[in-house]
Amino acid sequence: MLEIRDLKTHFIMKEFVAKAVDGISFTVGEGETFGLVGESGCGKSAACRSIMRILHKPGKIVSGEILYNGLDLIKMSETEISKIRGSEIGMIFQEPMTSLNPVLKIKEQLFENIKDNISNEEKTAKAIECLKMVGIPAPERRLGEYIHQYSGGMRQRAMIAITLAANPKILIADEPTTALDVTIQDQIIKLINNLKERFNMSVILVTHDLGVVAQMCDRVAVMYAGKIVETADTDTILTRPRHPYTIALLRSVPTGRETSRRLFSISGAPPDVTDLPPGCSFAPRCVYARERCAAEEPAMENGAACFFSDEISLREAN
Repeated sequence: MLEIRDLKTHFIMKEFVAKAVDGISFTVGEGETFGLVGESGCGKSAACRSIMRILHKPGKIVSGEILYNGLDLIKMSETEISKIRGSEIGMIFQEPMTSLNPVLKIKEQLFENIKDNISNEEKTAKAIECLKMVGIPAPERRLGEYIHQYSGGMRQRAMIAITLAANPKILIADEPTTALDVTIQDQIIKLINNLKERFNMSVILVTHDLGVVAQMCDRVAVMYAGKIVETADTDTILTRPRHPYTIALLRSVPTGRETSRRLFSISGAPPDVTDLPPGCSFAPRCVYARERCAAEEPAMENGAACFFSDEISLREAN
């Protein structure tokens, strides 16, 4: 349904250029959940905003293709893309309080996304059904409330309801469980999974939580410094990773078992995307890095952008 080809999105300032998305490619199939994983600032959200064509200045899609059912969204006019945005591809954001309109009632925001040519009474019935669908109690009363009157978990549910009111074919979920407690996180994950199955939607899940990836995703792309460094099905990523960054991310996840070993952390910090180093961007933090890594940029081969991925995966397996 969706194919991203060599997408580059830069934030162009007078003094510098930030390469937020630096030549990524991936596909999303019908009914599939595709995960975009990586640390904060690696370009996940910028990639999703590029797909939706809702980049804020000075962000700009520099090159590449975003093909939805064969149509390039980048080449569309604002009028054309507005017919796709919401009705075909919907997006839920990290923080509903900054993404939903605080001066409009939930009912009004649901009505905006109900594209059917129906009466207000029918729209109200559909709006109530949307709130019921996402598990909001007393939906008839809640329709007349504002977003600040909802709890954190309810706000996220309301955002999902508003997005689903347009019946999108693809749902982009940008860190949908951020700032929620563990119990509510689990409820939101199950809700998105259930809605995906019910409506046969495709989902792009943006997260840094590998536990969420294990629960939800069919395939995963791992991003670092604006690039995809590894991509594979979820089981392969979690059990047989090939890129040193993916391996380091997995080692950083608490196991829940008692141990005297300190929790692993990746040394250093991600590079400044306004001044990327030559060669592999992860080389300064990589325990496997060699002289070649600092001089040459590795191409994606067999699912991993690493010169020594075969050797590393074999060593890790043993």
